[in-house]
Amino acid sequence: MSCTVAAAIPNSPAFQSPRLPSIFCKPCPSPIHGPQSPAPSSSLSFPLSSLSSFAPGLSSPKSPLSLRVNKTKLQSKTSTSLKRKRPGILDIPVPKALGFGLETPRRKKEKVEVAEVEGDGYFVCSKRGRRGGIMEDRYSVFVDANGYSKQALFGVFDGHGGPKAAEFAAKKLNKNIMDEVSSRCQAGTETAIRNGYLTTDEEFLKQTVNGGACCVTALIHQGNLVVSNTGDCRAVMSRGGVAEALTSDHRPSRKDEKDRIEALGGYVDSCHGVWRIQGSLAVTRGIGDGHLKRWVIAEPETRVLKIKPEFEFLILASDGLWDKVTNQEAVDVIHPSCVGVDKLDPLSACKKLVELSLSRGSVDDTTVMSHRLEDQLFKIISSLSILVLVEEGSKFIRRSHSRGAVMEEYEGQVLVNCSLRKASSTESVFR
Repeated sequence: MSCTVAAAIPNSPAFQSPRLPSIFCKPCPSPIHGPQSPAPSSSLSFPLSSLSSFAPGLSSPKSPLSLRVNKTKLQSKTSTSLKRKRPGILDIPVPKALGFGLETPRRKKEKVEVAEVEGDGYFVCSKRGRRGGIMEDRYSVFVDANGYSKQALFGVFDGHGGPKAAEFAAKKLNKNIMDEVSSRCQAGTETAIRNGYLTTDEEFLKQTVNGGACCVTALIHQGNLVVSNTGDCRAVMSRGGVAEALTSDHRPSRKDEKDRIEALGGYVDSCHGVWRIQGSLAVTRGIGDGHLKRWVIAEPETRVLKIKPEFEFLILASDGLWDKVTNQEAVDVIHPSCVGVDKLDPLSACKKLVELSLSRGSVDDTTVMSHRLEDQLFKIISSLSILVLVEEGSKFIRRSHSRGAVMEEYEGQVLVNCSLRKASSTESVFR
């Protein structure tokens, strides 16, 4: 039995009330072929064969159209076979990228950038972050500066908005600082470093390149440790196993930095929990950032310390480390590998710090540099040619004409005090 349904024809008497019969099912003798004559008021005429695909089994006493579609044996067999067997797995090829007739070159898979360096008393591990893109961290080492074995300069640079500023600072800042230092006496070391930073910033801005860089540098000069920074790269020293931060991060959350920016007409606000200048940058000092130069200055903060025996090692690192690892944690990781052990392995400790930061969710580039200050102290002491020994109570003063340096041995400790000109005849100890 087939189900018969009436097809609607405009103005057809079959659909005029009240003569519309009820829809019913009845046997249909055979499919009707050829066109039917419509009602006098109808203007439509088409063969039923054209409707067989979408109106099966059409029949009505009053309707001008009637058709019936019977299931064939082939259809019944097909439906039975589909019920019994699962269709085969379709192997659909991956569609090619739309190249409009041009072959799209495959992009090479970028490798993770890792740098591991072991030098004369210093160790570096630098690794690109998980956020992808170009590695923006850089570092620099300038040992035996100006042919002086007791003089060295170390730096870590964290770029933002691209690596150009960090690259430039790593190449130029050391030279600019040492040029200033060599032309000044010890009293002008802080000024020399300040001028070196400002000169590097001016030279970079002349290139009209976007981006900027945070910097931290450590200068070993005339028995002093001189640490400077702009931005959120940080220097931490181990003093008898206790962490001591030698720099302070320059961020908009610092009250003095916020006040300085607002006094210059800028503003600081919080964007998704991060304080930013003009809604843009999360640091308040650095090299570059020409579009924010009015507020983002390149003037560093500097701290000078006399190198003492309890100064064990120094850590310079980008914020990729400090955002996830505390100062004391960093010291605790490195201390067992470079203090009081026969076999030193500070490089492995630097790698551990990088991995520790990554394991805690850091996606930023991370650079860690450690420097053994004990080695530097040994260089200073071993370079002295002792000529005179003067006893003053419990103090012994040893004087050298080879380097013009004076050091004091007091209660079993050797302390480097200051440098004297070769012509000086002083026998006293300066602090």
